[in-house]
Parts: sequence; structure tokens; C-alpha cells
Amino acid sequence: MKFWNENDIQAIYHMSDAINDIETLFTNMNAITQTQRMVISTGTGAKSMLYMPCIHKDKQIGIIKITSITPENPQLGLPTTQANIIITDIKTGKHLASLDASYLTRLRTGALSGIAPKYMSNSNSQSLGMIGTGGMAYEQFLGNIEVRNIQNVYLYNRSRDKAEHFKRQLQQAHPNLDITVTNNVQTLVQKSDIINCQTQSTSPVFEAKDIQDGTHINGIGSYRPDMKEMDNQLFPRASHVVFDDIEGVKEEAGEFIEPHEKGIFKFEEIDGDLKSIVSKKQLLRQSCEAITIFKCVGAAHFDLAVAIGAYEKLNKTPQS
Repeated sequence: MKFWNENDIQAIYHMSDAINDIETLFTNMNAITQTQRMVISTGTGAKSMLYMPCIHKDKQIGIIKITSITPENPQLGLPTTQANIIITDIKTGKHLASLDASYLTRLRTGALSGIAPKYMSNSNSQSLGMIGTGGMAYEQFLGNIEVRNIQNVYLYNRSRDKAEHFKRQLQQAHPNLDITVTNNVQTLVQKSDIINCQTQSTSPVFEAKDIQDGTHINGIGSYRPDMKEMDNQLFPRASHVVFDDIEGVKEEAGEFIEPHEKGIFKFEEIDGDLKSIVSKKQLLRQSCEAITIFKCVGAAHFDLAVAIGAYEKLNKTPQS
């Protein structure tokens, strides 16, 4: 079995690769078999273990991703989310490789946050608002700037110091961007063409009344029934709602489960999953004033796409 760490993968596999590999996978979903991911709570709050298996019958490759989420880790100098992917040859049963999947997880989630606005946001969107500047934020940023000509970035985090640190990281890598840290999430919401939420909040991180016409929202952080990033009063205003994985959202996304139960929103009202939107190869929105929403909870086939993509590139890369 081969072992590749995060630095190995980051050196050869990038956001453009991840977006391309996920969109390519969408064209051959008949070859994919997966089960619903298993989430086991290991403590209070978001602390948990996640297990996500999936196989690609055409490529004769299977994966399982094992993820730990430990919110108190930053106090110990450790990452909140850690993951590994085991790649298996399903013809022989041989385990081919172990890939550090922390970066791949961030990358595939960022790729989804890029693919959604590629087809759902206004094509002239230039301002990005990011609510939450933790470990997932940088790849969320990369996904959005890969598909839209972003000029202005607004950052909000409960800890301003954390937002300022993230701003310095972005400015160092992208000096031409105008980046603003704000203490007022209302300001961010009102100025952003695209809003990206990546928090583990159990209550909405913005108010629906502040969303401007023409805004696209990516909801990324919440993945359990008790978590809610988006104000459910937003959904009746939305022209289009799309999920990455419909069954996963019904099981895990608290911000949609609650309004469905209350009759504010119905799952039957969505415009499909991301695969169906990508297959049309055109903007989903019908007008510049439309409000569009993408909700992501994650699914194993997205991990499969990037794991196979990275594995194939790593195998072609000469070892130093």
C-alpha cells in the first residue's frame, strides 16, 4: 500500500482538478454505488466520527473516507477536522493506497461551492461574502474565485482576530483583491453577490430580510439536524434551491428539515441536485433578480471523484 500525505497531494492536485473531476463524475453516475454516510457522535456539540464508503464499478475502485471532527482541537494546536481515504482495487480486494484526506475534503467541498455558483449565480458576480473563517474557508474561497471574477471579499467571524488572520492569508496569496473584515454580518450580506456560509452554527448566521435580490447563497457548514446556518424565512423568497445530495439533506440538514416540518418549505419544491443542474450546462436562474440557494452536506461520491483524481496524478508523478 502506498501512503501520501497532505503536502504530496497539495503539490499536484488543485481546485481546477477537483471541479473538473466532480463534473466528469456527474456524467457517469450509473457506475457509482454508495451508501448513506454514517455519523457517530463522540461527544458534545459537533464532535463526531464520519464513515463514507463508495465504489466506481467502471474503474473497479472503492474508497472509504474516515473523518474525525473535534471542535476543541484548535486549543491543542490540532486541526478540527482530520480524515483519511483508503483506496481499494475491488477486483482483487487489495488496498492500494492511503491518502491524507483533510485537504481533499476541504478541496472537494470548495469545488462544490464553486460548481454551484458557476451554474446558479449571476455571471457578473464580483463580491463574495464569507461567514466563518475556520479550517474550511480557504478552499471555499478558492472554489468561488475559480468560477467568478471576484474583486471584493467580505469576511465575518465571531472572533474578529480569526477573521483578520484569514484576511492576511488571502491578501498574501491574492494581493489584488479588496478584502474587508466586518463586525456586522448585515453589512456583509447586503454587499455580497455570493454568500458562502461555513460554520457549525445551531442558529441562523444571517437574517433573511437582509438578503438582496440577485444573491446566490452556498450553505456548507451544517451537516446535522440540530445545525442551522440559513434563516428558513429565506426559502419562500428563493427562486431556486439545489442540493448536493437530496437524501443526505433530508436526513442531516436541520435548516431544511425544520421548515419542511413546519410547512415553510417542502423538499418537493427543490430544483434538483447539483448533478442535474450541471448536466444542463447553462445558468439555472431565469433573471438577474433571482435569489438562489445551494445546500451541501457532502456525499461519498464527491470524495471518490477527488480521491481517484489525486491518486491517478500521484501515480504519474515521479518520486523524489
